[in-house]
Amino acid sequence: MNQLSDRLNSLSPSATLAMSQKSAELKAQGVDVINLSVGEPDFNTPDHIKEAAKKAIDDNFSRYSPVPGYPALRNAIVEKLKKENGLEYTAAQISCANGAKQSVCNAILVLVNPGDEVIVPAPYWVSYPEMVKLAEGTPVIVPAGIDQDFKITPAQLEAAITPKTKALILCSPSNPTGSVYSKEELAGLAAVLAKYPQVVVIADEIYEHINYIGKHQSIAQFPEMKERTVIVNGVSKAYAMTGWRIGFIAGPEWLVKACNKLQGQYTSGPCSVSQKAAEAAYTGTQVPVEEMRKAFERRRDLIVKLAKEVPGFEVNVPEGAFYLFPKCDSFFGKSAGERKINDSDDLAMYLLEVAHVAFVGGGFFWGSYCMVACVGCASFGAPECIRMSYATSDENIVEAIRRIKEALANLK
Repeated sequence: MNQLSDRLNSLSPSATLAMSQKSAELKAQGVDVINLSVGEPDFNTPDHIKEAAKKAIDDNFSRYSPVPGYPALRNAIVEKLKKENGLEYTAAQISCANGAKQSVCNAILVLVNPGDEVIVPAPYWVSYPEMVKLAEGTPVIVPAGIDQDFKITPAQLEAAITPKTKALILCSPSNPTGSVYSKEELAGLAAVLAKYPQVVVIADEIYEHINYIGKHQSIAQFPEMKERTVIVNGVSKAYAMTGWRIGFIAGPEWLVKACNKLQGQYTSGPCSVSQKAAEAAYTGTQVPVEEMRKAFERRRDLIVKLAKEVPGFEVNVPEGAFYLFPKCDSFFGKSAGERKINDSDDLAMYLLEVAHVAFVGGGFFWGSYCMVACVGCASFGAPECIRMSYATSDENIVEAIRRIKEALANLK
């Protein structure tokens, strides 16, 4: 008997979480897995942040916090936004949640009515369209290929806007592509949005500090956009705190109050100890953030160099985050013996059975011993590409690309 709601049945499982879980299960069984599917830093949380959490426990921060988070944390975020981004907010315009993922979903749920449209540039993070569907809205996918560095143009944006458009989700630096919108590119999008005052921008900036082209740029910097932009950010990526689950929104007070109202009815405030750790992240030394950024940039250079040496891969140079997004549809239609590769699922199964490499097309497959876990990108709105995370060691990157290159060379 199936008594699940239509709302739940309309959702697709999270491909990235499923792959990470399967990879962890295989590692627990002693399988040699090189996991390039994980969307989290491989570094540890900096020591001064962990010490702040220990102190919070000793100081008995063990009770419910206010729904939007402790005032001290929200004030620390206000100062961060002013110092790093040149943006003025008050604590009443900040709401903390259980990770940036909840922050994005909160914003969508308080904005979108049944039938409303939300523009989602593709490639996109797997959860964006599903969150829109959860709100009974309609995701409007706007594709941007590798030839335009996976970034939509003002003309594409304007063509997608209709009277039903409620929001645009803009992720920069991008998961899954690593693309970063420049100030000039954001200004072009802002000029279009100025004509359509009903459209709110949900600006997912969680990868802000993993940026290889200089100062981060936010669409909220433009005066006509600040009151129509919900900035989403948090501590997960910059401070290697994915498991601490602290994200936040910064936006117009009417929208922040709505998110507080929603959150108060289903999760309340985020973990009290994690909030004190996040406060220390924002107010303490930023040296570890830059050290991690430099390490990711070195790995970016390494994986780009190696991937460009794989015949059949089309590779651009990501400008942020820690993902490479090569185009691999040149292998579709090729064969190895009687096995023909028609799509990404076939490619994944081929790499499973022939190379003992775990690749993902429409599902998650794994081989009998040495494996590489990557993400096929139908779930990201780009079925011709794969996502590789380089949040791993140089040695793992070198070995993973070696295995992939060797297996793909046999396709004719």
